[in-house]
Amino acid sequence: MTSSKRKDKVIEADGALGINLRHLRAFGAVAAAGSIARAADSLYRVASGVTRAISELEGALGRPLFERRARGMALNAYGELVLVRARRIECEFEDARTQLAARGIGAPADVRSLFGAILNGRRLAVIASLAEKRSMPAVAHAFGISQPAISGALKDLEEGLGVPLFERKARGLWPTPAGEIVAFHFKRVLAELRHIGPDIAASEGRLQGSVVVGALPLGRTQILPLAIAQLLARHPGLHVATVESPYDVLAASLRSGDIDFILGALRSPEDAPGLAQQPLFEDRIALIARSGHPLVRARGRIDFNALRKSPWVLPRKGAPSRELLERFFAQARQAPLVPAVETGDLAVLRGLLLESDMLTAISPHQLRYEIRAGLLAVLDFALEGTRRQIGISQRQGAFASPGARALMEQVAQVVAQSADFGTAPERGR
Repeated sequence: MTSSKRKDKVIEADGALGINLRHLRAFGAVAAAGSIARAADSLYRVASGVTRAISELEGALGRPLFERRARGMALNAYGELVLVRARRIECEFEDARTQLAARGIGAPADVRSLFGAILNGRRLAVIASLAEKRSMPAVAHAFGISQPAISGALKDLEEGLGVPLFERKARGLWPTPAGEIVAFHFKRVLAELRHIGPDIAASEGRLQGSVVVGALPLGRTQILPLAIAQLLARHPGLHVATVESPYDVLAASLRSGDIDFILGALRSPEDAPGLAQQPLFEDRIALIARSGHPLVRARGRIDFNALRKSPWVLPRKGAPSRELLERFFAQARQAPLVPAVETGDLAVLRGLLLESDMLTAISPHQLRYEIRAGLLAVLDFALEGTRRQIGISQRQGAFASPGARALMEQVAQVVAQSADFGTAPERGR
């Protein structure tokens, strides 16, 4: 294999799924023991088998991982990068085993049996996908494999664990409590596998791979688009995907490793267990209407009675900005507003504001372009006590990919360099 082909191989999108987990475990053993012979003894395998495992792993990644010396094997720079992910993968399998044992589920399987049963990342991804799709035909179609192959992989894993992972029902497969635990940690392992190639590429000066961002409403209009555009202008080999869902859904995906970070309004620590939150700036919601709205043109002071005479379009119950508005009205000893329309869709909100005399309470950053163009305006009515922290949320203990770290840094840079953030909302024009 030529050098260029070897370099291409390590950055293929699906390359991580082909990594043999038994080879990765052999790699970890050699790194710890410093020699093939001592690693073979610890693994209860023959030395030739361990040598072959290391060779095949190096071939899969397209890089040497060790320096071969007369007295043994020493990790090189690539090997050090891979070892970080390999150890994190072992920890995920051990956490899965610990959770299963704590709940008294099945036999006390060890990490070795898990590695032996799964074999590679593709099988791991198949099992995780089964827990989501709950349909063997759908998973078989998605991965381009046969249903008997999936059944065989599932049987091997269940026998290795000594516990059923799915219940076979008329409507498909439903994960058992053990299946939920295993699928959760398998997703985390997949995230670590996906990061191996980008780690290596970054060490050679290239940002590659995929970054998945959970995008809450406030970051979608200005911050995230600017950060993505600026980063991709310098690193066109990077791929970015955004996921737009309610916070609870994004937080669950963040914990399982499906997304790399969330950008948007931060939650209280008790509402964000297992997450590390980095505030970037403070935001405050404001009352917004079309520029020709009677309250925009009003010369006198806007009072609560004037607000109640207008129809309202507000975020759904439970949304942070809705809660802040209701708290403001409660502190002012005013009855809460009854909206004519409730929506979490910014396009619907924008259309209603532009085409009617409806009012809303939202961060001006979310309607920045319409306000700057003079189509919408911020009313001269301060909503005191509605400040909130906007920032980045990551999973505690996560080790983000180089691309994800670069995008988070770019987001912080966009915020730091813009006068739009950390200042009071612009008043009516």
